[in-house]
Amino acid sequence: MAASAISEGPREIDIQEPKSSPSNDPTVGDNNNSCSWIGSLARWRPTSVNLLEKAEEKILSCVKAKYESNFVYINEEDKLRTLKFNPSKSGADDKTPIVLVHGFGSGVALWSLNFEDLSRRRPVYAFDLLGFGRSSRSAIPQDAEQAETEFVNSIENWRSKVGIEKMVLVGHSFGGYLTYSYSIRHPERVKHLVLADPWGFPEKPPPEELQFPLWVRAIGAVAMRFNPLSSIRAAGPLGPRLLKRVRGDLDKKFKTLFDGDLISNYIYHCNAQQPSGEMAFKSMAHMIGWAVNPMIQRAEQLSSDVPVTMIYGDKSWMDSNSGNDLKFRRKGAYVKIHILKGAGHHVYADRTQTFNKIISEIGDEVD
Repeated sequence: MAASAISEGPREIDIQEPKSSPSNDPTVGDNNNSCSWIGSLARWRPTSVNLLEKAEEKILSCVKAKYESNFVYINEEDKLRTLKFNPSKSGADDKTPIVLVHGFGSGVALWSLNFEDLSRRRPVYAFDLLGFGRSSRSAIPQDAEQAETEFVNSIENWRSKVGIEKMVLVGHSFGGYLTYSYSIRHPERVKHLVLADPWGFPEKPPPEELQFPLWVRAIGAVAMRFNPLSSIRAAGPLGPRLLKRVRGDLDKKFKTLFDGDLISNYIYHCNAQQPSGEMAFKSMAHMIGWAVNPMIQRAEQLSSDVPVTMIYGDKSWMDSNSGNDLKFRRKGAYVKIHILKGAGHHVYADRTQTFNKIISEIGDEVD
């Protein structure tokens, strides 16, 4: 369905302009050794904070559900871009809210297929992680443990400022890694934890089990010297075209909401800005696919009082065996695993109705 056919849904928007904004120069920190040629490329890179805002607005204009929009300050300088979708049923605003945490290189707009269904009976919140989307791009420690702590603390500060007591916490990919870490430290705030195709749980296999050709290992060794998405920024005006070619499949997943390249355009502007969150992720990752500190090693640290539901796509590159491993390690605790047929890594978009149904039923159980 075309965007024009569904862009007139009800909404309530209250955008609070930031008191001060950290630098959004997309060239800062793009390499451990900043080069003048990178700075030159940035001057003809077709992106800006305003273009990112417009890209987000175009997607959200296709969502019928009523929502509020603002920036939540988690300290004197840093803010997290936040959306609150209000329940369509009166009297349901006091029910346990659902909080959505996106994955690496993403932002709040990628939940646009989920907002309406999930907010029918309870509030739904979504925010851009620190260093991603329209949230502050302030410096994050380049140490795996310190970076993880910074992300977790930002989530807790956000929760406190918003005034949420308890929540159904949903994390996708990198967001799944961070929400598990958050739940270990703040179990009293989580009524149910949902991990959607989570990144960073399994341990990295030994080198002899990584059957990569020599040329792949060589390219990987060079690529890891830079940030994961630096090629998009280095491509200058060709960046949007490159992103669309590489991830144009994402646009097809949202065709029930709108036609065109709104998603790939949004993702480009999300990742053509200052890569502070991306740099932090790099410090937390081994060869992108594994975590420096695998979450499975800390599985037992999560309180047995926190139920966990895992949702994998059967065509995803993520290893769903981590779900079985987690279930084994959390003996006596609730762990339920769903594997959605035909879904890839973006399970929330590949099998939207099933995904929304699972989350909604969890919400009904916790009230």
